[in-house]
Amino acid sequence: MRRTSFDAMPCPIARSLERVGEWWSILILRDAFAGLTRFEEFQDSLGIAPNMLTRRLAALVEDGLLERRPYSTRPPRHAYHLTERGRDFRPVLLAMMAWGNRHFAPEGASVQVVDARTGAPADPVLVDRASGRPIIGPDFVVAPGPAAGEATRRRYARRQPDASKDAS
Repeated sequence: MRRTSFDAMPCPIARSLERVGEWWSILILRDAFAGLTRFEEFQDSLGIAPNMLTRRLAALVEDGLLERRPYSTRPPRHAYHLTERGRDFRPVLLAMMAWGNRHFAPEGASVQVVDARTGAPADPVLVDRASGRPIIGPDFVVAPGPAAGEATRRRYARRQPDASKDAS
């Protein structure tokens, strides 16, 4: 069964899922942020089948999140490094980590964000770059952007009463 492509959908979440919506992709990016670059390192860390890893790495390279750099000519081998687009995914991973620790780790955090200087645990929040204010409702809501089509405008016009409380 062929999966549906979200690439043409006029939604930034759908288009993002087109690139990183397969769980192996997010775990590969997690490992790339931890400093892994070589095929064997990803395979050892994830326990993923080589053919699946090959496909996921190729897709991440094609989508511009990783780039291949040769590190050996005999035999030919490539390392995978985060691109600017890939590095921009870091806040998403940190938010997922914090959310997972908060809601799905009854035993406590196995990995956490800490202050590099003090070692104190951090609690990541999304903030507005211009004002520095946390993006929480009701002060911030999701609204149609300049490129929004009619369907998107209708979707956000029907905003649920509780939606203004969300940290959208």
